[in-house]
Amino acid sequence: MARESRSKIADAEYLTDLLHRSGRLGAASVRSVVVESSRPTLFSRIGRLRLEYDGAAGDAPASLILKTGLPASIGQAWDAGRREVAFYQLVAPAMGNGIVPICFDAHWDSETKDWHLLLEDLTDTHVTPSVWPLPPTLEHCETFVAVLARVHAAWWDDPRLGVTLGTRHDAATTDQYVRYLTARVARFADLLGDRLPRERLVLCERYLEAVPRLHERLLSHRNVTILHGDAHVWNCFMARDGGSDARLFDWDCWRLGIGPLDLAYMMAVHWYPDRRRRFEAGLLDHYHAALLAHGVRGYDRGMLDDDYRLGALLHIATPVRQAVDGVPPVIWWNNFERIMMAVDDLGCRELLG
Repeated sequence: MARESRSKIADAEYLTDLLHRSGRLGAASVRSVVVESSRPTLFSRIGRLRLEYDGAAGDAPASLILKTGLPASIGQAWDAGRREVAFYQLVAPAMGNGIVPICFDAHWDSETKDWHLLLEDLTDTHVTPSVWPLPPTLEHCETFVAVLARVHAAWWDDPRLGVTLGTRHDAATTDQYVRYLTARVARFADLLGDRLPRERLVLCERYLEAVPRLHERLLSHRNVTILHGDAHVWNCFMARDGGSDARLFDWDCWRLGIGPLDLAYMMAVHWYPDRRRRFEAGLLDHYHAALLAHGVRGYDRGMLDDDYRLGALLHIATPVRQAVDGVPPVIWWNNFERIMMAVDDLGCRELLG
């Protein structure tokens, strides 16, 4: 987003009008806005705005988080910003409180591709569970899968999925995905050269051939939900006081799918075998219990295991896409190694036929 656009958003008059419309400001007004910090991430820029008010401001926020796009972002490969704005405009308002940060403003410009989000500032009350790439504690992992289960259960087989929210899977989208991924596998093989063992290239090619059959699970439109899509533990704010309040953020990759795909991304993509073997089954138990507690019916533990194995297999494509789309090798190379080990560990090759 251009500097002048950011300046307009961080303007006292703009924020006064915004907070009045949200019902948070009463008769007060924003007197001044100070940009306390601003830092780039891989896909966006995050700024913290400190607000001062004239008059009784009630429960108006003392600070806000401003998230904008970068001039040239890797995330442009998948329309980063547009998806997250759509999430906060369409999905978040229909969810319960305490799952995602409160969004005060979400805007996407289809012509300029400029976008911004003004979000609740959780800096003082919440923190990420560990410093990437250090894995969090088991307790933090249980908190994370519980909030994932709460999101998934809230949208489980909701009649709005694929109608007013998200894109419904069909044969055409599967064909499109196969063409898209075939081109990326070829580019991935060129990128790696002899660093890609022949056996792993053959596995990727077998996976491409099997996609139409593997996607039959998605085409059933049963036991599907809204996925986070980038569900690693560092995309979750957890309460500094050790409480159960946890908020998922970075919704650039949300989509419709099978819930365990998020769990496979969390564990099979991001954990080395020893840790995954120690905690995987227990965390799947924890997730399943949370689904049941939030009202999901007709989805037994065996179905969860089947979907988790399928999710791990489908994530073969994740580091391939990351590499081709310009994500740094420190991320995708380790993801590639880990998911390949998980596929073998979980017997996922059996699903290829």
